[in-house]
Amino acid sequence: MTPEQKLAELGLTLPQVPVPVANYVPFRIVGDLLYLSGQGPKRPDGTYRPGRLGRDATIEEGYADAQLAGLQLLAVAKAALGDLSRITAVVKLLGMVNAEPDFADHPKVINGCSDLLVDVLGEAGRHARSAVGMGSLPNAMTVEVEAILQIAPILQIAPIPPIAP
Repeated sequence: MTPEQKLAELGLTLPQVPVPVANYVPFRIVGDLLYLSGQGPKRPDGTYRPGRLGRDATIEEGYADAQLAGLQLLAVAKAALGDLSRITAVVKLLGMVNAEPDFADHPKVINGCSDLLVDVLGEAGRHARSAVGMGSLPNAMTVEVEAILQIAPILQIAPIPPIAP
């Protein structure tokens, strides 16, 4: 089953790829690595879910927000690659949580993204990860997640030279 079929089976659709609002690109391919810029919990109306874990948002809400960020990451990866099946491994995630100083459940929040990637990509979705707290995030959003993915090259078949008589 392809990752796109798995998304459909889970009842999930990829959102539109966000347009950068500053001087950066949403992704960069270097060799067999795809670097994805940080993504947040963007809602269908284009707004981000604001709040701080431990004050305005629960762990469950943060988990759902991290899942939305994961869908955004997959949308950017699909735009970059054309096919999510080219992802051979999620190498590393950096999950940032907009949290109160005494909040200590950052990993439980970022599990929303991690669980989504494993559900959609299978073993290729397992990854190294950091889940850290931040004093603030852009747009006051609850979470931001960036990723490094290993990708398969596009195979190009060389034309067969003519055989000499």
